[in-house]
Amino acid sequence: MVDSKPSNAASLNSPSYRLAAMDQDFLLGDSMRGVRFMLEYAKAEESLRTWGVRSTIVVFGSARVHEDGPGKHPFWYAQARAFGAIASERGGALTVTSGTRDNVIATGGGPGIMEAANRGAFDVGAPSIGFNITLPHEQEPNAYSTPDLTFRFHYFAMRKMHLAMRANALVVFPGGFGTLDELFEILTLRQTGKAPPLPIVLFDRAYWQSVIKFDALLEHGMVSEHDRGLVNFAETAEDVWVSLIENGLVVQTLERDAEPDF
Repeated sequence: MVDSKPSNAASLNSPSYRLAAMDQDFLLGDSMRGVRFMLEYAKAEESLRTWGVRSTIVVFGSARVHEDGPGKHPFWYAQARAFGAIASERGGALTVTSGTRDNVIATGGGPGIMEAANRGAFDVGAPSIGFNITLPHEQEPNAYSTPDLTFRFHYFAMRKMHLAMRANALVVFPGGFGTLDELFEILTLRQTGKAPPLPIVLFDRAYWQSVIKFDALLEHGMVSEHDRGLVNFAETAEDVWVSLIENGLVVQTLERDAEPDF
């Protein structure tokens, strides 16, 4: 009697038989966390290189600021929008030099101040970047970041790395926990020399001095005079641009003097 050939259906349907790149259960497992981290770096990096984005001006600020919101919200929104336009027109985002663009506006991609800065770039026809993050209450990208430069991250750490690694300057509008986290991330990189020199400007001195006692840090010996000098203030979009230039912003750089050591 000849034995019948067994079916291989069970093997074909086994998770182990799936191509690794097509196996979501495998890719989303604990053992592949490092691979996912690498993929988040590589995907954004490839698009940024395709667009020739060599350097950025990063704009932080609250997602809760509204164009028609209460108090100073409309002013903050309008000034962030105006700055996005000024920086894009004067910084080199509209100019492709040897296939590269410099000082492209980059934000966290969401609403509020982020939307306003992307919108300012959009107003003058310049590209801008949105580094979005997946949150429990889903964040959607604003309508003004360039679609090809609108990214979505799972890992805050990789998002922060992309925000920091091309930054020629940092402009911080009023914000809450997230804005403070991002501000001090860059300040720490500058203080420790892990990032090349870049100007840091905080918009609305009264707001920031009511939230953070920078001088108290100096008085108690927690930071040095040099560290305290890393922070500058501005009251209008035009003032922000002037402060950036006075504190070392390079416009249409031909070479980056130093690469970040992240």
